[in-house]
Amino acid sequence: MCLAVPAKILSFDESNSNIRMGKVDYGGAITDVCMEWLPEANVGDYVLVHVGTALSIVDESDALETIEALKEMGEI
Repeated sequence: MCLAVPAKILSFDESNSNIRMGKVDYGGAITDVCMEWLPEANVGDYVLVHVGTALSIVDESDALETIEALKEMGEI
């Protein structure tokens, strides 16, 4: 089963001209993800991330609800 997890965009790394990368927060865990599929994404947006790639922008309230449910399940 595949799982995409919501994360908040903290910043973008513009140092690599080939691939747009961003730093995201998974409810306290900070990591880098590929942002190539979402050129319209901005700092502060919530995105669904699957295997290191942001796939879609999601509503903040939905993202926070999902993050809370995952914390309750012990997944984050």
